[in-house]
Amino acid sequence: MAYDPDGEERLRTTPTGTAPPSGPDAQPSPPPRPGLSYAAPAPIAVVPPVPGAVRLARALWLLSFVAGLTVLVGSFLRRDGHLERLRSVVDGMAPGGDAEAVSTASGIVFWGSVGALLLVILLEAALLGAVLARHNWARWALVPLLAVHAVATLLATAFLMPEGDSANYVMLLWGAQLLLTLVGLVLLFLPASNAWLKSRRTVRR
Repeated sequence: MAYDPDGEERLRTTPTGTAPPSGPDAQPSPPPRPGLSYAAPAPIAVVPPVPGAVRLARALWLLSFVAGLTVLVGSFLRRDGHLERLRSVVDGMAPGGDAEAVSTASGIVFWGSVGALLLVILLEAALLGAVLARHNWARWALVPLLAVHAVATLLATAFLMPEGDSANYVMLLWGAQLLLTLVGLVLLFLPASNAWLKSRRTVRR
């Protein structure tokens, strides 16, 4: 029951003019309908399919990582032979040096070479992931990084090249690694790859 300002009781009525049911069997009134919204719906991002050039580039880069890591793993397993050879090289460059200093210098050269190559591979993998996420800048960053990789590999041949027939396999793997990365990088600049990377901001309403 509701009261008028003059104190008389009156029934509260619904918008249709009828009094709402009361008592234990009364049903709650339905919630009000939401008002009309004239706001535009949120845009839906369009995810185009990955072109074949990008898929092939990804496969070539992954194969290059396998080739490079194979050399690093082999160098780690044969580290004693590498360190012994490097001791002879360092001792020849500075004859008469302290044995402990020669060993320390050899270890720095060996582990520095391994670490440099491993760091380059990890950076390339991170940038490749950014490219696959359609960040256009990442493929441009791969260009100077690939040049750094080539220089690091050239320097590492003086320290990580094993003796005997194993040297041929190491050179083959390093050559395959650089060739695969180069071809994979070129594929990322083809027109199909370029259009796919630049479509990251495309939306559909």
